[in-house]
Amino acid sequence: MNELIRSAPLPLVIASGNPGKLREFTALLGAAGSGLNLDVRPQPPGLEVEETGDSFAANARLKAEAVARLTGQWALADDSGLSVDALGGAPGIHSARYADSDGERIARLLRELAGCGDRRARFTAVLALADPSGHTLLEVEGVCEGLILEQPRGAGGFGYDPVFLVPEVGLTFAEMQLDEKRRLGHRGRAFEALLPKMATLFPCSPA
Repeated sequence: MNELIRSAPLPLVIASGNPGKLREFTALLGAAGSGLNLDVRPQPPGLEVEETGDSFAANARLKAEAVARLTGQWALADDSGLSVDALGGAPGIHSARYADSDGERIARLLRELAGCGDRRARFTAVLALADPSGHTLLEVEGVCEGLILEQPRGAGGFGYDPVFLVPEVGLTFAEMQLDEKRRLGHRGRAFEALLPKMATLFPCSPA
């Protein structure tokens, strides 16, 4: 097994049907100095894993384990979302299902926070890595604290990015350059925690 890893990239399936997420994961996994030699692949077309977990971690594990068992390959999944203090942590694990489109999700969020002085919120991302038998071996979390603005700002990003302000830089996710968002964002921080653990798990991967 070690020789196979040493001589050829290790197949890794991203447990997502989102092309944008596949591109982002490929870039983060291939970051300079990661020490990993991976053949990053999308999950099989048409595969949908029902997110029945009660937390970001539970949903990430569900997706990683299901895709690993189905493909017989290592699988990496994430689950992420926005939690707002004044809304009791909502939308949380339901962030993507809060409404039917990004614009409607933002509009609903701002309606529910209308007149509220507490705008504290955080983005959370949990990454889970499952082995080919479908067992989760690694799990990490990344968090970015911020505030919800009263009006959207910025033309980049997606989802709730235009209303999520990171106070330390005074910018919303939608106003940031991609490298800055990766450095400060929840998913980038999760990958920062994951990569050293993966390098330890796959010690024979070429540098």
